[in-house]
Amino acid sequence: MPDTFLDLPVHPLIVHATVVAVPAAALTVATAALWPRFRGRAGLLPLALSVMALVLVPLTVRSGETLADGVDRTDAVRRHIDLGDGLLPWAVVLTLGAAAQFWATRRETRPRNGQRASVSRPLAVALTLFALTGAGGSGLQVARIGHSGADAVWDTRTAPVPQGAAERITR
Repeated sequence: MPDTFLDLPVHPLIVHATVVAVPAAALTVATAALWPRFRGRAGLLPLALSVMALVLVPLTVRSGETLADGVDRTDAVRRHIDLGDGLLPWAVVLTLGAAAQFWATRRETRPRNGQRASVSRPLAVALTLFALTGAGGSGLQVARIGHSGADAVWDTRTAPVPQGAAERITR
Protein backbone atom coordinates (compact mmCIF):
# COMPACT_ATOMS: atom_id res chain seq x y z
CA MET A 1 0.00 0.00 0.00
CA PRO A 2 1.42 3.42 -0.87
CA ASP A 3 2.18 5.89 1.93
CA THR A 4 0.67 8.83 0.09
CA PHE A 5 -1.98 9.55 -2.51
CA LEU A 6 -1.80 12.82 -4.44
CA ASP A 7 0.81 14.03 -1.94
CA LEU A 8 -1.52 13.36 1.02
CA PRO A 9 -0.93 10.69 3.66
CA VAL A 10 -3.13 7.63 3.04
CA HIS A 11 -4.24 7.31 6.67
CA PRO A 12 -6.61 10.32 6.81
CA LEU A 13 -8.09 9.16 3.52
CA ILE A 14 -8.67 5.50 4.41
CA VAL A 15 -9.71 6.21 7.98
CA HIS A 16 -12.90 7.85 6.72
CA ALA A 17 -13.99 4.60 5.08
CA THR A 18 -13.34 2.77 8.35
CA VAL A 19 -15.17 5.39 10.40
CA VAL A 20 -18.22 4.81 8.21
CA ALA A 21 -17.95 1.03 7.75
CA VAL A 22 -17.47 -0.01 11.39
CA PRO A 23 -20.45 1.91 12.84
CA ALA A 24 -22.62 0.98 9.84
CA ALA A 25 -21.77 -2.69 10.37
CA ALA A 26 -22.29 -2.40 14.12
CA LEU A 27 -25.67 -0.73 13.71
CA THR A 28 -26.81 -3.23 11.08
CA VAL A 29 -25.65 -6.25 13.10
CA ALA A 30 -27.31 -4.92 16.27
CA THR A 31 -30.55 -4.19 14.43
CA ALA A 32 -30.55 -7.66 12.88
CA ALA A 33 -29.84 -9.25 16.26
CA LEU A 34 -32.76 -7.45 17.93
CA TRP A 35 -35.33 -7.26 15.13
CA PRO A 36 -36.16 -10.61 13.51
CA ARG A 37 -38.12 -9.05 10.63
CA PHE A 38 -35.13 -6.87 9.69
CA ARG A 39 -32.79 -9.86 10.10
CA GLY A 40 -34.87 -11.85 7.60
CA ARG A 41 -34.86 -9.05 5.04
CA ALA A 42 -31.27 -7.85 5.56
CA GLY A 43 -29.83 -11.08 4.17
CA LEU A 44 -26.07 -10.72 3.69
CA LEU A 45 -25.93 -6.98 4.44
CA PRO A 46 -24.80 -7.21 8.11
CA LEU A 47 -22.19 -9.83 7.25
CA ALA A 48 -20.97 -7.95 4.15
CA LEU A 49 -20.59 -4.68 6.08
CA SER A 50 -18.79 -6.52 8.89
CA VAL A 51 -16.36 -8.17 6.48
CA MET A 52 -15.71 -4.81 4.83
CA ALA A 53 -14.98 -3.31 8.25
CA LEU A 54 -12.74 -6.25 9.12
CA VAL A 55 -10.71 -5.71 5.95
CA LEU A 56 -10.46 -1.94 6.46
CA VAL A 57 -9.28 -2.06 10.08
CA PRO A 58 -5.82 -3.57 9.43
CA LEU A 59 -5.36 -1.31 6.39
CA THR A 60 -6.19 1.71 8.52
CA VAL A 61 -3.84 0.59 11.30
CA ARG A 62 -1.03 -0.01 8.83
CA SER A 63 -1.46 3.37 7.18
CA GLY A 64 -1.57 4.95 10.64
CA GLU A 65 1.69 3.28 11.61
CA THR A 66 3.27 4.66 8.44
CA LEU A 67 1.97 8.14 9.21
CA ALA A 68 3.13 7.89 12.84
CA ASP A 69 6.67 7.27 11.65
CA GLY A 70 6.69 10.78 10.17
CA VAL A 71 5.26 12.78 13.09
CA ASP A 72 6.27 13.60 16.64
CA ARG A 73 5.10 10.89 19.05
CA THR A 74 3.16 13.03 21.49
CA ASP A 75 1.12 11.49 24.32
CA ALA A 76 -2.02 12.08 22.24
CA VAL A 77 -0.53 10.25 19.26
CA ARG A 78 0.59 7.34 21.44
CA ARG A 79 -2.91 7.08 22.98
CA HIS A 80 -4.45 7.09 19.50
CA ILE A 81 -2.08 4.32 18.37
CA ASP A 82 -2.85 2.23 21.46
CA LEU A 83 -6.60 2.59 20.95
CA GLY A 84 -6.29 1.88 17.21
CA ASP A 85 -4.51 -1.38 17.93
CA GLY A 86 -7.53 -2.47 19.99
CA LEU A 87 -10.11 -2.28 17.19
CA LEU A 88 -9.21 -5.46 15.29
CA PRO A 89 -10.40 -7.89 18.00
CA TRP A 90 -13.73 -6.06 18.16
CA ALA A 91 -14.05 -6.19 14.37
CA VAL A 92 -13.43 -9.95 14.50
CA VAL A 93 -16.15 -10.41 17.16
CA LEU A 94 -18.50 -8.21 15.12
CA THR A 95 -17.90 -10.28 11.98
CA LEU A 96 -18.27 -13.59 13.81
CA GLY A 97 -21.49 -12.32 15.38
CA ALA A 98 -22.82 -11.31 11.96
CA ALA A 99 -21.83 -14.70 10.52
CA ALA A 100 -23.55 -16.52 13.39
CA GLN A 101 -26.71 -14.47 12.95
CA PHE A 102 -26.67 -15.14 9.21
CA TRP A 103 -26.18 -18.87 9.80
CA ALA A 104 -29.06 -19.02 12.30
CA THR A 105 -31.38 -17.08 10.00
CA ARG A 106 -30.54 -19.28 7.00
CA ARG A 107 -31.08 -22.39 9.10
CA GLU A 108 -34.55 -21.20 10.15
CA THR A 109 -35.69 -19.95 6.75
CA ARG A 110 -34.32 -22.67 4.47
CA PRO A 111 -36.21 -25.95 4.75
CA ARG A 112 -34.24 -29.21 4.68
CA ASN A 113 -36.05 -32.38 3.78
CA GLY A 114 -39.30 -30.43 3.93
CA GLN A 115 -38.67 -29.41 7.55
CA ARG A 116 -37.51 -26.11 8.96
CA ALA A 117 -34.52 -26.51 11.24
CA SER A 118 -34.74 -24.13 14.15
CA VAL A 119 -32.00 -22.95 16.44
CA SER A 120 -32.57 -23.71 20.11
CA ARG A 121 -33.69 -20.81 22.27
CA PRO A 122 -30.51 -20.78 24.43
CA LEU A 123 -28.32 -20.81 21.32
CA ALA A 124 -30.36 -18.02 19.73
CA VAL A 125 -29.98 -15.89 22.88
CA ALA A 126 -26.23 -16.62 23.02
CA LEU A 127 -25.80 -15.68 19.35
CA THR A 128 -27.77 -12.47 19.86
CA LEU A 129 -25.68 -11.51 22.90
CA PHE A 130 -22.47 -12.30 21.01
CA ALA A 131 -23.55 -10.16 18.04
CA LEU A 132 -24.57 -7.31 20.35
CA THR A 133 -21.23 -7.52 22.16
CA GLY A 134 -19.35 -7.20 18.89
CA ALA A 135 -21.58 -4.35 17.73
CA GLY A 136 -21.34 -2.42 20.98
CA GLY A 137 -17.63 -3.01 21.48
CA SER A 138 -16.63 -2.08 17.94
CA GLY A 139 -18.89 0.98 17.88
CA LEU A 140 -17.54 2.24 21.19
CA GLN A 141 -13.93 1.53 20.26
CA VAL A 142 -14.14 3.33 16.91
CA ALA A 143 -15.64 6.36 18.69
CA ARG A 144 -12.82 6.35 21.26
CA ILE A 145 -10.20 6.02 18.49
CA GLY A 146 -11.76 8.82 16.47
CA HIS A 147 -11.89 11.12 19.46
CA SER A 148 -8.27 10.43 20.35
CA GLY A 149 -7.23 10.96 16.72
CA ALA A 150 -9.03 14.30 16.62
CA ASP A 151 -7.31 15.27 19.86
CA ALA A 152 -3.94 14.27 18.42
CA VAL A 153 -4.45 16.30 15.24
CA TRP A 154 -6.53 19.30 16.28
CA ASP A 155 -5.29 20.10 19.78
CA THR A 156 -2.92 22.90 18.83
CA ARG A 157 -0.93 22.48 22.04
CA THR A 158 0.01 18.86 21.33
CA ALA A 159 -0.60 18.26 17.61
CA PRO A 160 2.24 16.43 15.87
CA VAL A 161 4.00 18.21 13.04
CA PRO A 162 4.73 16.06 9.99
CA GLN A 163 8.36 16.01 8.96
CA GLY A 164 8.97 18.54 6.22
CA ALA A 165 5.67 20.37 6.82
CA ALA A 166 7.31 23.66 7.76
CA GLU A 167 9.33 23.66 4.56
CA ARG A 168 6.24 23.03 2.42
CA ILE A 169 4.29 25.79 4.15
CA THR A 170 7.04 28.40 3.67
CA ARG A 171 7.49 27.66 -0.06
